[in-house]
Amino acid sequence: MRAGAEKDLPIISRRRRRAGNLSVAAAAIVLIPVTGFLGGYRINQTPSEALGLWRIVPLHRPPGVGDLVFVCPAEKPGIPEARARGYLRSGLCPGRVAPLIKTVVAVAGQHVEIGSVVTIDGRTLPSSALAERDGTGRPLRPFPSGRVPHGHVFLHSSFVGSYDSRYFGPVPASGVLGLAQEVLTYAP
Repeated sequence: MRAGAEKDLPIISRRRRRAGNLSVAAAAIVLIPVTGFLGGYRINQTPSEALGLWRIVPLHRPPGVGDLVFVCPAEKPGIPEARARGYLRSGLCPGRVAPLIKTVVAVAGQHVEIGSVVTIDGRTLPSSALAERDGTGRPLRPFPSGRVPHGHVFLHSSFVGSYDSRYFGPVPASGVLGLAQEVLTYAP
């Protein structure tokens, strides 16, 4: 089109072109996040792990000690309270919570002792001191000690304020969505 030719187009044609451009932009705004979600990409907004973009990588074996995973916490008695207190974000997991990013630190059959720190089969878990109260002074109750049941995993994050299995206990391994892979992250 020659310079100034758009002025020659009828007003209706210019409006249609603008509406078409807006429609394409709106479709992109919707499709990019949906495609990312369906592709396993998630945004972590909690300090338990680095903030930013992560990917859920399928896990074609049982989760093992040392695996950093995305996991849906099981629907347990303490989960609604944790959600109400803001420890867990809204999401698509059972109980309407978002998946967590945690490290598997014990699997079925291992003995977990929860005291002032966590020990697994007699070895102290680094960065596992228990908090008696949360950041606003509300009391926290640790999960009782014991063996990790068959088909379950015990989860941990070294972040001091992490809400993990120290408080909600082992979770079913079936809730593991996959390995957690950093894509574009930063540690605050």
